[in-house]
Parts: sequence; structure tokens; C-alpha cells
Amino acid sequence: MKSKVQSLKSRVQSPGSKVEPAAEGVNLAVQIGRLTLPNPVMVASGTFGYGVEYAQLLDLNQLGAVVVKGIRLHPVRGNRTPRTVEVTSGLINAIGLQGPGVDGFIKKYWPFLKTLKVPAIINIWGTTVEEYADVARRFDALGGVGALELNVSCPNIKEGGAQFGTDLRLIAQVVAACRKVTKLPLITKMSPNVVSIAPFAKAAADAGSDALSIMNSYPAMAIDIETRRPRLANVTGGLTGPCIKPIAIKLVWEAAQAVKIPIIGMGGIQNAADAIEFMVAGAAAVAVGTANFYEPQTPLQVIAGICDFLKKHGLKDVKEMIGSVTLKK
Repeated sequence: MKSKVQSLKSRVQSPGSKVEPAAEGVNLAVQIGRLTLPNPVMVASGTFGYGVEYAQLLDLNQLGAVVVKGIRLHPVRGNRTPRTVEVTSGLINAIGLQGPGVDGFIKKYWPFLKTLKVPAIINIWGTTVEEYADVARRFDALGGVGALELNVSCPNIKEGGAQFGTDLRLIAQVVAACRKVTKLPLITKMSPNVVSIAPFAKAAADAGSDALSIMNSYPAMAIDIETRRPRLANVTGGLTGPCIKPIAIKLVWEAAQAVKIPIIGMGGIQNAADAIEFMVAGAAAVAVGTANFYEPQTPLQVIAGICDFLKKHGLKDVKEMIGSVTLKK
């Protein structure tokens, strides 16, 4: 792995990988708390590995940020296979948050990530409030981390299997606990499984979150009609892809009415038009997810498409699009 990291390190620092302005006369930079992104297009956690896996497929330094797969304090083996199944206009996955733990991540992946010229955002999770804080504390001490994304859609063992993201009290406790131990920007990744996202967005913001990621996957299931068995070993999983985009757009718009902090929109983005729709709904930035699996160049295509859109409409700054939806005829 050391030789692989070294070869990838030389690649991202080579002249051919030099970061160039995406478009003359157009400002693409956006602010997430104290973190400045060179452009508003990042990748969604869980769809891009730890960056290393995609470094030979696209220039990572052209992204707004690299968001890595979720990290817990200790290693996690994940679920049995099959873990993914394609469905109409989407994908159901039940990976089980497999990961190397904090120590494994720092040893195996951080040497590469810290060489990037764009921010690395670390997605973290835990089974208790205390574990979230422990992981946040470890990354605060690491140095060089761009931000932490708090995945609050994980089972809370101490609370009898409830989910942090669907309990107002628990989501506030997680964010507040992490806020106490780190000065890094905190991005709370919201659960879509709530009646109204507004109070949960407010709870995260009031507890100290600098931004919100909207949204996580939807619980879903697929059955093989010949065997009459679930198509996933875990029985159920999370639905992602184009089929969830209209739902995600609605949630972003509702949250944007409720809070002033930036929102990172995600869910089914396949092209620039999809990304722009999220931004017009109120997202300050976007994340490409499932599309990374079948077209790794999608994030770069989205950046180029946003630039073209801005030029076409005579806009000089990408922030002019944020929340620009018009409700009146």
C-alpha cells in the first residue's frame, strides 16, 4: 500500500494534475463554515471510497472537496454479501458502514489525502454520543482535516435501536458533543425519515452545526420473485440514485427555509442540471453519489456544466443561484 500511496501522491502533484480555474470571469468558490471550497461540487460519502480508489480515474484536485467513507472509532466488518442491488432508476445498498476505524484510516489513507490541494472531509459515526465525540476529538488533533460530516443515521445501541437522526434530543446531543471537542467545521448529514425536516435542521444548527448534508438514503427492499427471498443479505438497505432526487430537492428547499447555515444537497445528481436544481432550491453546494459508480467523471462534468450555465445566464458568481427559486407566477 505504501508504494501505491507514493505513486498516487506523485500523480496528484504532477504538472498534469495542476488545478486550473474552471472558467474565466466566473467565481465558483463557496463557504461551508470556515471552510472555503474552490467550487461547490464534492462527492458523497460512501460512494468514493477514501479518494485513493478514484485517483487514477479523475483529477481529485478539480473537485470542491473529497468526502470519505464513514469512519467509526474501531474497525467495522460490514454486512454479508450481496450488499447492493440495482432497481429502477436507483441502487439499494447495505454495506454496513464497513471501515478501518480511526487508527486504520490515519495509517492507510491519510498519507494520500493530506497531499490533495482540495479539502478532505471526514464522515464520522458512532453508536453512542460519546463515541461520536471521541472520533471528532481524534480528527481535530490530526491536523489538515477540512471538516467533519456527522452521519446521524446510525443505530444508537444505548437508546434501544433508535436513530440519532430521527430524535431531536439525540441529534442535538451528538452535534453539541462534537462541537465541544473540535473547532473543525461540522456538517450534519440528515436522515430523510422524518415527518418534517425543519425542526431537525434547526436542532442541528442550534447545537453548533456549521452546515447540513441533505440527504441520506431511504430505507428500501427488493425481492427476487423466483426465489421469493430478499435480494440483499441484510434484507433491507438504503435507496439512492435518480429516483430519490425529487424527494431530496423538497427536503433541501424545506430546510433552507428553516435555517441560515449552508446546505449540501445530494440525491440522484447525474449532471449539471440536477446540481443546479439543488442550488436553486437552496443548496450552497452539492455532492455526487451513485453516479460515481458508473461514470467517475460525473463530478467534473457537473462543474463544467455549472460554469456553462452561469455564462449562459450572465451570472458572475455561483452564489447568485443559491435559493433563487421563484414560487410566484
